[in-house]
Amino acid sequence: MAATRLPGTPRLLRALNDRAALDLLLSRGPLTRAQLGELTGLSKVTASQLVERLEERGLVRRVGEQAGGRGPNAQLYAVTPGSAHVIGVDVGPDSVLAACADITGTVTGRSELSTKDTDDPVGVVHQAVVQAASDAGTDITSVRRVVLGTPGLVDPQSGEISFAWDLPRWHRGLLADLRRDLSTPVVFGNDVNLAAVAESSTGAAAGVSDFALVWIGRGVGLASVIGGRLHQGATGAAGEIGYLPVGGAEVPHNASRRGVKGAFQTLAAAEAVKAIGRQHGFRGAEAADVVRAAVDAGEAGEPVLDELARRLALGVAATCLVLDPPLVVLAGEVGRAGGAALAGRVEREVAAITLVSPKVVVTGVAAEPVLHGALRTALDAVRDEVFGSTTD
Repeated sequence: MAATRLPGTPRLLRALNDRAALDLLLSRGPLTRAQLGELTGLSKVTASQLVERLEERGLVRRVGEQAGGRGPNAQLYAVTPGSAHVIGVDVGPDSVLAACADITGTVTGRSELSTKDTDDPVGVVHQAVVQAASDAGTDITSVRRVVLGTPGLVDPQSGEISFAWDLPRWHRGLLADLRRDLSTPVVFGNDVNLAAVAESSTGAAAGVSDFALVWIGRGVGLASVIGGRLHQGATGAAGEIGYLPVGGAEVPHNASRRGVKGAFQTLAAAEAVKAIGRQHGFRGAEAADVVRAAVDAGEAGEPVLDELARRLALGVAATCLVLDPPLVVLAGEVGRAGGAALAGRVEREVAAITLVSPKVVVTGVAAEPVLHGALRTALDAVRDEVFGSTTD
């Protein structure tokens, strides 16, 4: 058995070295051959051969020179941005937001379209994707993957949307339609799960292998990351805590019907937040406006934050008693608006009513977390695909 593996060893080592070099160029910026050799532990000869191989494949390019001591200046190399593109899409009930990034992760094109007056989800996604690619100065043929973030359940086995409570025109069969229409790999992702991907990459959970993200906006949702991996459950329903039965709210017995709101959602989502605000004299067009006003009001706004924290703690406590994560991130429009004032209150409430006391913090992703999570998911897959082909 061992003898059959030996012929592949040099090829495997080249592939590993190439990937290590490409990852260094992505994370450290332009480097010389000597620097790549030093950082990877390769000899000068091997590092030079590696760079030549990657340059021939169009994966790296010369971007300048670095002055040294005696002798000619050393060439600087960087990953070729246009070697592949990805597109992330954030699909909401009123609009579709798409962004195109090159393989370095730099966002180079965007588009946003309304979905209010259309019965054609394939058409509106197609238009948003094509416009984002065009804005990036490329076309759909260079796009290696499209990841769409959507509310609702995404079946882990088929990748299809199986239920989306506020996207009535999204249905089974849509994934195949989009793949045919765009002629490129298309993947659906739950919006809150993608927000957790962004949080893990650049937000408050960066470097944390176990955490829960609680999303408070139009609805409430949960993403759980265990051992560095998203937990989706057997049907993709893991994290649908809007349907969590809680005291103080009516529990529906027809939850799978479209338009039916779960018990925890009626207690802690946007409409409930606005109702809490009205009880204490705070009003706003959006729930986040109400929470921001309460935070800015200081002592006068504390009753709003206290009541909201008590309600949120019911869902957070139930989650933490099952998963026991060291960290909980509050995200979504309401979570972000509440900031540290709301997060601190939720942390204290959870510790008071359970045997666990996770750290509760506000999201560290400044804006568009679903879109950024979609782009990160697409980039991870495409980098594996493109960078993994260096020895073909």
